[in-house]
Amino acid sequence: MFFRKLWRTMGLYRSQFISMIIMIALGMGVFVGFNMEWYSIQRNTEDFFESTGYADYRIVSELGYSEDDLEKIENITGVDEASRFFSVNVDVKDHESDTLTLTVTENENVSGVFLVDGEEYDENSKDGIWLSDKYAEANDIEIGDELSLVYSGVIEISGTVKGLVKSSEYMLCVRDETQLMPDYETHCFAYVSPAMYKAETGLSYYPQINVLSNMGKTDFINAVNDAFGKTSLVLTKADTISYSNAKGVEEEGQTMGALLPPLFLLIAVLTMVTTMHRLTAKEKTQIGTFKALGFKNKRITRHYTSYALIIGVVGTLLGIVLGFFIAWIIINPDSFMGEYFDIPSRHLYLPWFCILILVAVVGLLTLIGYLSVRQMLRGSAAEALAPYTPGKMKNMLIEKTKWFHNRSFGTRWNMRDTVRHKSRTAMSLLGVVGCMMIVVCALGLRDTMQSFVHLYYEGATNYTSRIYLNDEVTDDKVAELKERYEGDVSASISVQIEDKAISLDVFNVTHDLVRFPSEDTGYTEIGDDGAYICMRLAEEFNLSVGDSFTVSPYGSDDEYLLTVAGIVRSVSENIVITDDFAESAGIDYTIDSIYTLTEKTDIESDSAVKNILTKQSIMDSFDSFLEIMNTMIVVLIVAAAVLGIVVLYNLGVMSFTERSREMATLKVVGFKDKKIRSLLVGQTVWTTLAGAIIGLPTGIGVLQILINMLANDYEMKMTVTLLTCVLSLLLTFGVSLLVSVMVARKNKYIDMVEALKGAE
Repeated sequence: MFFRKLWRTMGLYRSQFISMIIMIALGMGVFVGFNMEWYSIQRNTEDFFESTGYADYRIVSELGYSEDDLEKIENITGVDEASRFFSVNVDVKDHESDTLTLTVTENENVSGVFLVDGEEYDENSKDGIWLSDKYAEANDIEIGDELSLVYSGVIEISGTVKGLVKSSEYMLCVRDETQLMPDYETHCFAYVSPAMYKAETGLSYYPQINVLSNMGKTDFINAVNDAFGKTSLVLTKADTISYSNAKGVEEEGQTMGALLPPLFLLIAVLTMVTTMHRLTAKEKTQIGTFKALGFKNKRITRHYTSYALIIGVVGTLLGIVLGFFIAWIIINPDSFMGEYFDIPSRHLYLPWFCILILVAVVGLLTLIGYLSVRQMLRGSAAEALAPYTPGKMKNMLIEKTKWFHNRSFGTRWNMRDTVRHKSRTAMSLLGVVGCMMIVVCALGLRDTMQSFVHLYYEGATNYTSRIYLNDEVTDDKVAELKERYEGDVSASISVQIEDKAISLDVFNVTHDLVRFPSEDTGYTEIGDDGAYICMRLAEEFNLSVGDSFTVSPYGSDDEYLLTVAGIVRSVSENIVITDDFAESAGIDYTIDSIYTLTEKTDIESDSAVKNILTKQSIMDSFDSFLEIMNTMIVVLIVAAAVLGIVVLYNLGVMSFTERSREMATLKVVGFKDKKIRSLLVGQTVWTTLAGAIIGLPTGIGVLQILINMLANDYEMKMTVTLLTCVLSLLLTFGVSLLVSVMVARKNKYIDMVEALKGAE
């Protein structure tokens, strides 16, 4: 009997049950999806790093390392394997504007490749090229095709594509730190053997030794310095773009998983409290009938608790399916992460703690159902048979004022109803706040990104092409090229603050082709009065204008005391100084870049030119990034709309059920359906207004947290435009009014006789 009663009741209150299942599924799905995303990225990237021998340490020297130097490193206790390593950007012949990072490793177990198709990597091959499968796919290159790579317009290396590969060294493959998103059509990587490298170039120049070791950073650096008898530039894997960005994405995923999913789960659980209370209140007479017929309290409790259990189990199962779908949308090959990280496998993994939390939430929902029915079972059968009536409400203090009595009937009625049904009002308010907050975050994130692009790449990057110069270029040649292309110049020096490796950038800006975004607004004009540090360094080392700090170039015992002259925004961790200041401080540097308005195609081939990067290629990668981000924003807005509709509709139906007697009474005394609908909609408007007032600053606050945690590496400044605020308000009010109109229309179908029955 109870089983048949279960299905009949679920059919009778199907809108409430369906809405609750959707809420639970949505909350569980967002929670599972966001946490599965970062955990799956962690597992897949770690497997990739291990299978390709991603180096734990990189020892760098512009002078290069000999085989004897490599042997010294291999003899260090705690070093598992080591390899001399070389990489340089080269042009692809017959592919205009395309570049590849040409790579050579002497030990394929260190910084090696993962074979996708073709022959295994052969370190003795004299003509083999192992090419990125992403670049090959984007440019219709197949195994067996001939490829010519040109370095500095002088050295040409030609070979046959023998294998398509992936490499963890280039898991995030960008030209430099100015490019956010990979562009596989124009830039990727290729490996050649040490034998081919020497045969084609006649060189055995390796400026890097990559090492696999479990030693701690300090111990390893000390061991390397002892082995070479000097201070060496040692980079950990945390200093590399692939590893640091993988870890950054994991941390960002954990942040997102800690901020948004709990909101959905909280609203789902609180809505469950309200719904189960209203359901058992509506069923109070039937509960009393069961008691009068002799059914034990335990049996009745199990029956009504099963409603909550079914909602929890079905909602959780659907949520797990939704979570897998969300995670796959995020990390599949065609998604943002698919474009961002080039990894061989994208398996989905469910974190163990998610299972525990899912079980705990189902248990909590079941407990809510149990406590709700226990409340209705108190007392005798006769007391249980009496219909549920809300507690008596005391007059509000405001009702004693003249202002209150001068208000319209609708205003007074809605104010009393709001105070009488505090839990329903609070839940409606929470739903509106949640909807408003998510929309503000989504649209505000778009505003912030657009502001970022305008600040850095439309305002600060005024050049058309950036010419990278060879290491051996002379000062006279630099001066000649600078004059020929009417450019500004810069040099980068690898230095350390304490044990942190950063770039000291020396600029000579006379044509306003490079500008430096200020910490607040506008741009900072760098002077000869000191160093200008990025915001991350200022925060990490607690530096402000006027403070002094020491930097030490790698490979040298020299130290330079610098004074902070200003704090700027930067896409990389760096310090900026002028060439005049560098000379006055005695800092040696070699110009390595020229910024010019000349198009790449108009720049002549020259042995001094290593590579050329165009501003347009950077902007193209940003267009891809913004396109993917817009998709994510649409998903967030849809999720916010679903959240608002489900919560408000569920509570609206419950509110309608609670007030059916009142509305029937209003009909009897002459109120028209239109007037009653306006009363219901009016209450929704006031609730929505209050929720929007709370949700707007809350959304801005959450957005600031997200920007600080998710985009700290790019030192973005949070931006929320007036248009975003207006659109957020319109969308939130639109959702709320749509639901209130849907619920208010039910007023036409009130059963007057049933509604006016009261407790006798």
